[in-house]
Amino acid sequence: MKKTTVDLGARSYEILIGENIIDETASYISPLLNRPRTVIITDENVAKHQLLRLEEKLNKNNIQFETIVLPAGEATKSMEMFNSLLDQLLSMRLERSDTIIALGGGVIGDLVGFVASVYLRGIDFIQIPTTLLAQVDSSVGGKTGINSKYGKNLIGAFHQPKLVLIDVTTLETLEKRHIIAGYAEVVKYGLINDADFFNWLKENGEALISGPTYKCRALRTKAILKSCEAKAAVVAEDEKEAGSRALLNLGHTFGHALEAENGYNDNLYHGEAVAMGMIMAFDLSEKMGLCEKEECDQIRLHFDTIGAQKASAFNFDVDKLLHHMKGDKKMSDGKLTFVIARGIGKSFLSKDVDMEDVKAVLKSALKG
Repeated sequence: MKKTTVDLGARSYEILIGENIIDETASYISPLLNRPRTVIITDENVAKHQLLRLEEKLNKNNIQFETIVLPAGEATKSMEMFNSLLDQLLSMRLERSDTIIALGGGVIGDLVGFVASVYLRGIDFIQIPTTLLAQVDSSVGGKTGINSKYGKNLIGAFHQPKLVLIDVTTLETLEKRHIIAGYAEVVKYGLINDADFFNWLKENGEALISGPTYKCRALRTKAILKSCEAKAAVVAEDEKEAGSRALLNLGHTFGHALEAENGYNDNLYHGEAVAMGMIMAFDLSEKMGLCEKEECDQIRLHFDTIGAQKASAFNFDVDKLLHHMKGDKKMSDGKLTFVIARGIGKSFLSKDVDMEDVKAVLKSALKG
């Protein structure tokens, strides 16, 4: 088992990473429970593969639980589902001393974390992320929220979990497309400030994605630990995104616009949109004279090599994408904050971006 810590003083918590950790959940969470009563919230897809093994272990250790199974998909991160979930918890008479367990991917983690942040003005919750994207990004750092018709994650709160349990074997139930989508968030950490990690991913990325072999598990564990360590360090420095944490949004301003225009449906997963967005962010950096074309080409080639979707596969309207971007939560004083780069591992924040350059980058990406 590997371990790292999100250092937030009295609110610090551990991230535990290993094989079959779900089977040991009871021993890890018991010391954190104010009383042995929990509610597991998951989705229909995850329930088929992971729910029974979690319930059995809680049962054997006399930890009471009730279970709520939600529909799968990005549409679940809605105000309607948020209200419905609160009603269900209130009808169960869940108390402040009880704990919620979020078992699932980013949608479940974001929604459940937001519910936990407001239920009885705040209740403890534990993250058990089951997708690569959730394991390396959304389960860590306390960002919770839901989507609005005006944009992604515009309604939410910062609410840190008590513990994050990452079981790398859960990834073996996922389709390759889901792994590739999550892998984009792994690559992000290399592109932001760790060129050596990006080079390691160029050498090992295909094997990491390939399948449930012993080597694959070891590579995934290493990549997840590295990603979590990187995010934990940023969160400890800037918990509520007043400064440097915004670097973790590399590719997201473009990506969120793509998702919004696509209607948040499963034709485009979040990680796929982020991969496209990171390529665009580096293309924008090149257009601004900050980054060499050769480095942009490296990133594009790496995503092509692992089989990532391309923006040119979608018939998006550039003006509509620009409209979505202007509704981004990072808008300040009428200007968008972009994460751009002077090269791989050299990202920084800037408001001095010409939107005509952004428009040109979008047009080029969509043409392929």
